[in-house]
Amino acid sequence: MKVQWIKKEPDNFSIRPNLMDYKKEYSAFKWEDVALQFQGLPSGGLNIAHEAIDRHANGPRAHKTALVWLGVNGERREFTFLQMKQESSRFANVLQSLGLAKGDRIFTLATRLPELYIAAIGIFKNRSVLCPLFAQFGPEPISQRMKKGDAKVLLTTKAIFEKKVRSLLDGLPQLQTVILIDIIEDESDKIRSLSSLMAQASDIFEIAPTDPEDMSILHFTSGTTGMPKGVVHVHKAIYMHWMSGKYVLDMHPDDIYWCTADPGWVTGTSYGIIAPWLHGITNIVDEAEFDAKRWYEILQNEKVSIWYTAPTAVRRLMRLELDPLKEYDLSNLRLVHSVGEPLNPEAVLWGVEKLGLPIHDNWWQTETGGIMIANFASEPIQPGSMGLPILGVKASIVNHDSDSGVFEMAKIGQKGELAIKSGWPSMFRGYLHEEERYKKSFFNNWYLTGDLAYQDKYGYFWFIGRSDDIIKTSGHMVGPFEVESTLMEHPAVAEAGVIGKPDPVVGEVVKAFIALKAGFMPSEELRRELIGFGRQKLGVAVAPKEIEFQSDLPKTRSGKIMRRLLKAREMGLPEGDISTLEH
Repeated sequence: MKVQWIKKEPDNFSIRPNLMDYKKEYSAFKWEDVALQFQGLPSGGLNIAHEAIDRHANGPRAHKTALVWLGVNGERREFTFLQMKQESSRFANVLQSLGLAKGDRIFTLATRLPELYIAAIGIFKNRSVLCPLFAQFGPEPISQRMKKGDAKVLLTTKAIFEKKVRSLLDGLPQLQTVILIDIIEDESDKIRSLSSLMAQASDIFEIAPTDPEDMSILHFTSGTTGMPKGVVHVHKAIYMHWMSGKYVLDMHPDDIYWCTADPGWVTGTSYGIIAPWLHGITNIVDEAEFDAKRWYEILQNEKVSIWYTAPTAVRRLMRLELDPLKEYDLSNLRLVHSVGEPLNPEAVLWGVEKLGLPIHDNWWQTETGGIMIANFASEPIQPGSMGLPILGVKASIVNHDSDSGVFEMAKIGQKGELAIKSGWPSMFRGYLHEEERYKKSFFNNWYLTGDLAYQDKYGYFWFIGRSDDIIKTSGHMVGPFEVESTLMEHPAVAEAGVIGKPDPVVGEVVKAFIALKAGFMPSEELRRELIGFGRQKLGVAVAPKEIEFQSDLPKTRSGKIMRRLLKAREMGLPEGDISTLEH
């Protein structure tokens, strides 16, 4: 589609954004200035828990609401910063009573319960390592990750434990303790009751000196084959979380913030736990899964002002015949962001039409730990673009060959691999137990993201696709995202996933898997219409040659369409790691 500029700042901003002169501040920025925003531990060093919770609890925000939890059955609980300090201190003392120390890996496996968020802060306080897992994981991915992560403690619920974990215990010799959130009494010396342990623990805990480079979080990323990677992050990552919270998510003291991401993936920790509390704002947590009516009611009833969600959720909302501004009071909502996979231009414009606000895309990865490239509150939007690098981040498009040593910066508009100059605070510090794999992620002191993109003359970056997703057809290099975005311009298309299907003549043919909007039914006539639509918009060389209708496309829980799974199923190949597949 033809790109159009959207002026960012809407007329109904209730709070002024953190406006900045992007070019001036980008060139003058120093990470040393961000360090001044943090109090630091009285005992020395930098600890996430102290900066996110305790310093607010020790000051004028002590009785401000930090967490609003909305239960799946209608429950509602609130916790102040002081209460979060006290409860997380109890959990830190629980860990100490169990012999857990600095660097020990504590795994969490639960739905979005308050205890999960309290435990995360307590883990940071004890200088142990938070290892969050999706509650929807099956036994095999749970076992793989806990073995690789050297799990010593697992926090989960009775139902999940009985269904998925108990049978694994003999194969997890390093696992010392399982803490169950919802049992009253200990089952054994190994299977313990959280409430019983917490009742015996003090709510006073002094955080020991913490080096900014101490490990804080271990996230696992799914691979196409084999074991997932364990991505190591450190306490110093909060520099990036604070910076992006201020300049990208535009957090102000009076904001009500809602990140829909599960803590089982990196957005749910970096921006569902850490960033909002670094800024001392109220954080909404909803236990339930996606439900359009419930989500709009949360936005309305909780008076949400900043909403951070995923493209898959936006596309689901787009499929519904709802007019949210007429049916709900969304007057407090002033900023909407999206992450997880590229946001199609149609979704950005849908936000303007249906929410009265554009939806801002931003780009980052589990490995980057925080937002790297974004559409800022202070800058205009180009729908479909990733945006501009945030302060302190140097991004470039490169062409490289590790065998020959070639490493060249691409020209404006030239396609290549997106690379980030190493050294940003939330940069991952390793792949656990895989040093060589980590080293191969860098070339000439640049982190190679594996994403193909280009940069336009305005400095904005545009996503093309993963390097292993690129389709080679009749000598052309086709990015699946471009084709998907174009197909979504058709009024019948809700979602599209595009792959290259091997062909002996042209190398690969472009095949599209289409999910239709409500009111449209699959038919041969519609298939021909969509093929013709693609040819008209993209040209014969790039447009899909084949179209297959599917009611739901396979996606990860973070919202990414799993193109490699579509391709594996199309070709009858092994599906690889599908532990993050949305069910």
